[in-house]
Amino acid sequence: MNDKVEQALVTTLRNWKSMLGAENAEAEEVANGFEASFYLFIDAVREWFQELDQRPQTLDEFLELSVIKDIIDRLPGPLYLNFETEAELIVENRHRIDDEKYD
Repeated sequence: MNDKVEQALVTTLRNWKSMLGAENAEAEEVANGFEASFYLFIDAVREWFQELDQRPQTLDEFLELSVIKDIIDRLPGPLYLNFETEAELIVENRHRIDDEKYD
């Protein structure tokens, strides 16, 4: 796996765990940190995808790449749907507008 993608994934997963254990007083700050790390992870995946010599043309082809399968295996269930939505945008070469991000 690309080092940048790996590091972004590790950070996202760490922030996800922190968010799950956050107390009320710090919950919003921790959630914001998780959200920021998730989108940095998505940006790293997008950058990696753009560097591929042969890019998948469909979401199904993208999800079958060994790197992506590894990512999916490591993602908690609740994050998979968000990842899949972002993966579809990556394959379609579209970007999410900030106010469309998950709240």
